[in-house]
Amino acid sequence: MALLMFMAPAPQGGQGDATGQLLQTLFMFGAIILIFYFMMIRPQQKRAKEHRALLDSLKKGDKVVTGSGIHGVVHDLSDTTVVVTVAPNTNVTFDRSSISSVTKS
Repeated sequence: MALLMFMAPAPQGGQGDATGQLLQTLFMFGAIILIFYFMMIRPQQKRAKEHRALLDSLKKGDKVVTGSGIHGVVHDLSDTTVVVTVAPNTNVTFDRSSISSVTKS
């Protein structure tokens, strides 16, 4: 319906022209907000949800990589921390959120 209004010839009066410009401006702001949502906000929310699922699925013996690039094997888990074995007899405790990925090998 709004698209048909923009295709109609412009009214000759001064008052109708202002209403058309206001609708066109509102339409453009709405389009910009939709583009912003689908290009930036939605993908970020999807990545955050995937990361949360990754952290919830951690278990002992998983090979992980931290955000700082340290590779190791999960030795122990708690609600907020992960103990990672990085070398024989060397365990390091990290926040659960600092785990960036689980490796396959």
